[in-house]
Amino acid sequence: MFVFVGDGEEYCEVAVCGGSCGGLCGEVGVAASQRLAESVRGMCGGSCGGVGRYFVSRYTPLMPRPNPCPNPCNVLLIGGGGREHALAWKMKQSPRLGKLWLTDPANAGFAQLGTPCPTRWDPKDSFRLQRWCDQQNIHLVVVGPEVPLAEGAADALTSETRHVFGPTQAAAQIESDKAFAKQLMRQAAIPTAETRVFDHVDAARHYLETHEEPCVIKAVGLAAGKGVIVCNTQAEALDAMERIMLQREFGDAGSQLLVEEKLTGQELSVLALVDGRQIWILDPAQDHKQAGEGDTGPNTGGMGAYCPTPLMDRSTLEVIEREVFVPAVDALRREGIEYRGVLYAGLMLTPGGPKVLEFNCRFGDPECQPLMARLKGDLVEILWATATGTLTNVELDFDNRIACCVVMCSEGYPGSYEKGKPITGIEKAQAMSDGGGEVIVFHAGTTLNQEGELVTNGGRVLGVTALAKDLPSARDLANAACEKIHFDGAFYRHDIGDRVLVNS
Repeated sequence: MFVFVGDGEEYCEVAVCGGSCGGLCGEVGVAASQRLAESVRGMCGGSCGGVGRYFVSRYTPLMPRPNPCPNPCNVLLIGGGGREHALAWKMKQSPRLGKLWLTDPANAGFAQLGTPCPTRWDPKDSFRLQRWCDQQNIHLVVVGPEVPLAEGAADALTSETRHVFGPTQAAAQIESDKAFAKQLMRQAAIPTAETRVFDHVDAARHYLETHEEPCVIKAVGLAAGKGVIVCNTQAEALDAMERIMLQREFGDAGSQLLVEEKLTGQELSVLALVDGRQIWILDPAQDHKQAGEGDTGPNTGGMGAYCPTPLMDRSTLEVIEREVFVPAVDALRREGIEYRGVLYAGLMLTPGGPKVLEFNCRFGDPECQPLMARLKGDLVEILWATATGTLTNVELDFDNRIACCVVMCSEGYPGSYEKGKPITGIEKAQAMSDGGGEVIVFHAGTTLNQEGELVTNGGRVLGVTALAKDLPSARDLANAACEKIHFDGAFYRHDIGDRVLVNS
């Protein structure tokens, strides 16, 4: 699904009136003009005196901006987890790919996909990587994880001859600073949970001691997806506050605290490619954060995901497009921030409609794995178009099959765990097929030891991803493939997708 957001002379816009007429006056207001581009909203100009707010779900490009993807295109991929393996795997299929360089080549899944980069991203020494990119004629830098984006990797590595897929440091605040994101949502009238932000322990404790209702406690900064604690009692909320602000379980991410109302409903992930003015919404997915079967246990970086989800029909997706993505990109533009990269909205489908739980500034992990498994088209060209503001120049489509990713983890995760456990059976897993099914094993926390053996090297070890005709078949195939893979202490959830399968 495509959306246009912008004010440039090269595209047409539509502005609708937000006055008492409910948009029925048919006036196209000055909000769509170049003069009020920075404010995005302006007086409609009609008799009702309403405020125009522009959005479209269909638009006409008047003058395409030529900026073709180089052929061949040399790419640097920053990051070394399961998400990055999925991106590298898909980019390797591109006929446009020149040389693929990897900043984190320890991941054993990268062995046949690219060349190790001798210089890693370091925000304190970014010039070293800039110079290396110049020397190697890197055309496109793809930043996978959120931390380098929050540190300014896109700002540092962009040049006249090199583009970066991933938002600037200012734009990445939408994930790296949850207080900033909440303020942005309030300003843009994006539906979200009611929230209080606290800088001091005493104020947070006093608030929680006077409120007994269930809530969600969040560390404001980056916490690898683990800084969210759902609390059903006052005692749990106070304990979560102490873990985050006093014990600093998530480090500096706990310098501020968010207390949110606890929303109810189905949770899902909607990701979109944003090239500054155009939004291409990808097929929605559903992630599973908690470590245990039946959504029990502590939060993790993600135990599995499937795509697409039947929870989202077209009308609901259009509501999310209109009320979430377009206002978010508009609000960033009002702050002088042009967003380019992936914008991830974590949503709750509440009885009152979709509400935003969080925004992320990158592909989700593990949502990226089923998305890449289903993606049709040239990923290098798609990423280039996103980075250069030319999304209208590319085609994007998905396999009709359902993809289900089951994450195999080390014993002890998300707490402490041992590394170096030998892994066997991946070849047997990937050889499985069942009625048009297919298995792809993405590496997350793996490496090769000194003897050349494949061993564990992280908490989330493998993303076993299966494609099949429907969700039950894809989930069963992924679970069967997991049974073929062995390492000491391995565990995984068998119930990915149960939230919709049981309810249906």
